[in-house]
Amino acid sequence: MEYPIVGQCQCGQVSYRLHQPPKMVLACHCYECQKLATAPFSITALVATSDIEFSGELKEWTRIAQSGNKNSAKFCPDCGNRIYHFNPDDLSTIKLKLKPVGLADDKVFEPTAHVWVSQKQKWYVIPSNMRVYDEQP
Repeated sequence: MEYPIVGQCQCGQVSYRLHQPPKMVLACHCYECQKLATAPFSITALVATSDIEFSGELKEWTRIAQSGNKNSAKFCPDCGNRIYHFNPDDLSTIKLKLKPVGLADDKVFEPTAHVWVSQKQKWYVIPSNMRVYDEQP
């Protein structure tokens, strides 16, 4: 895998350059991620803030997570694509939400674990070789 990896939102107004591999990639089955992805789970790449750069205008939205932590999101104001989530009380890591579409090698965003499986859709079967967590590890 060669870095940086370059990607963008659906309309191209926001782009990113990932300079290092994610710390971890998760498939999150929580109800909020199901809403976000309009799918049984959302792919989340945990990335050190220092390993990624963004260009383009971003808007922000914040909610309180089930854990009680603040969960803020940055998104494209034009197409609405969610770009990343972050905890404003810990800016060392972000949760990259961009979909791995059009990358030369998309294995960088392959999940290594499934989280919040206590809320997963009953019809979705998690591959047997995956680590699973009922909630957030």
